[in-house]
Amino acid sequence: MALLPSPTIIAPGIGLLRAQNPSEMTLDGTNSYLLFDPALDELAPGTPAVLIDPGPDLEDHLQALAAFDIQLVLITHRHSDHTGGIDSFYRMTGAPVRAVLPEFCRDAAVFTDQEVVNAAGVDIQVLFTPGHTSDSVCFIRQGQSDHLFTGDTVLGRGTTILEHPDGTLADYLGSLQRLLDLEDMALHPAHGQQHDSSHPLLRMYLEHRHARLDQVRAALQKLGKAGADARPAELLELVYPDLDARLAGAATHSLEAQLHYLSVNP
Repeated sequence: MALLPSPTIIAPGIGLLRAQNPSEMTLDGTNSYLLFDPALDELAPGTPAVLIDPGPDLEDHLQALAAFDIQLVLITHRHSDHTGGIDSFYRMTGAPVRAVLPEFCRDAAVFTDQEVVNAAGVDIQVLFTPGHTSDSVCFIRQGQSDHLFTGDTVLGRGTTILEHPDGTLADYLGSLQRLLDLEDMALHPAHGQQHDSSHPLLRMYLEHRHARLDQVRAALQKLGKAGADARPAELLELVYPDLDARLAGAATHSLEAQLHYLSVNP
């Protein structure tokens, strides 16, 4: 029988287990986080913990997470690389599941913005951060040292897509500013590497979005069109000249969001 993967302790009271689902969209795979009492020296099997995102329905990954006493599961947003394992994990553990959308909850209520959840000896604040999707949330593990868990709102490298029309650029810019208005703290994304400081990455994300809007404005001017009149396909090569063909769909979603934003905010 193959050994199950083990979480890596990345900070006191925080374990990371990465799902084996790498791709262009998921980077190295989906990061599942285990939050437990930071006073404990180790994350041993049976340790009470809160789980952020069970990830996809991968048996080894879910079994490895189920080795701990999961008292609550928190969902960052609806995409299947974060939620696909919900039902299998619920059958394994019976752990209640909370999310913004009721269809992803199991024996628990939907989130409310800014509420503080307490489970497994950990306090976790919920922040609504729509933009990537309308149901995207971030979590702050509160304590002597706060930690920010961003789901797909902010990735460990690169930038995220906006799933327009469900996710809008206006919402996304507001969510990034909301996170930047928080105290600087360690940032833990659902994909990619960890960051010791949230503010530099959040500033880079905001600057990137505004720079991209300037590129779209320039492309519209070249085409002689307004944002409401243009189609993403007309702009794709102008705004993303070196785009990997595998990411064309994601880039199109983002262009849709940018054109919608500019049609309202020219």
